[in-house]
Amino acid sequence: MRQPTLKQLRYLCAVADHQHFGQAAAASHVSQSTLSAGILELEETLGVSLVERNNRKVILTPIGDEAVDRARELLVGIEDMVSVCAGAGKPFHGKMRLGVIPTIAPYLLPGLLKQIRHRYPEFQLFIREDLSQPLVDALQAGELDVLLLALPFPAEQVETMSLFEDEFLLAFPKSHALATRGTLRIADLKGEALLLLEEGHCLRDHALEACKLRDSQITVPYQATSLTTIVQMVANGIGITLLPQMAVGAGIASSTDLVIKPFKQAKVTRRIGLMWRKKTPRTVEFRQLGDVISGLIAV
Repeated sequence: MRQPTLKQLRYLCAVADHQHFGQAAAASHVSQSTLSAGILELEETLGVSLVERNNRKVILTPIGDEAVDRARELLVGIEDMVSVCAGAGKPFHGKMRLGVIPTIAPYLLPGLLKQIRHRYPEFQLFIREDLSQPLVDALQAGELDVLLLALPFPAEQVETMSLFEDEFLLAFPKSHALATRGTLRIADLKGEALLLLEEGHCLRDHALEACKLRDSQITVPYQATSLTTIVQMVANGIGITLLPQMAVGAGIASSTDLVIKPFKQAKVTRRIGLMWRKKTPRTVEFRQLGDVISGLIAV
């Protein structure tokens, strides 16, 4: 009896993701005719219709939806098998695909990559930088092995490892009224023009949560896609902002004359940690990676 191929299953998942044969083919790096032929062969092999085709979009049949779910599980399992075999034996001797959010990557990765290359020269660490939700989606699809992000973040069937607390510091121009305050309190932020990252960046949510603030309690005159942009806006008197300690330590504001102060209260922080699939066979190795990262922070 003929069996579906992994390539056919990947084509099916691509069609389910994009709902369009042309886009699915582009994402799969094949021609549309090749992808269409693969889906037809899969349907012939299984003896069922998986996809309804029309001129506007592609719709999965009910059995097609179930086939996609099972195909995703199989593909993730295959990725895990390949990954664990590549890393068999000593830890950090295979390859690992790490997803990192933009508010961590530029400040933590240089030191981490230097340490990894020095201690484990045969280890291959592949990095993808993106927002938290796309990274979680890629993790659950088997495209990534482990994530480095701010916790908590909603995801199913995952395990997490807390690594360290990253303190939020308040940054403002020397001319700002807050510069005269001996100590800063969370209450001082209410009513201020607070510059934050745009929706989709978890740093925004974690900063507001850490400060026990609601959007209605602050004025947000500008939303940026990067902390570097926000720092320059604040340096030019547009407002104030919250910066993570790791960014400040990496010198994000070194070219400005901004005042950067901690809050009087404790626990104005975000929690940084790792996340991986619950069923992965590489839990021990991921925890070892977490220990390496924690060691870098402790230095």
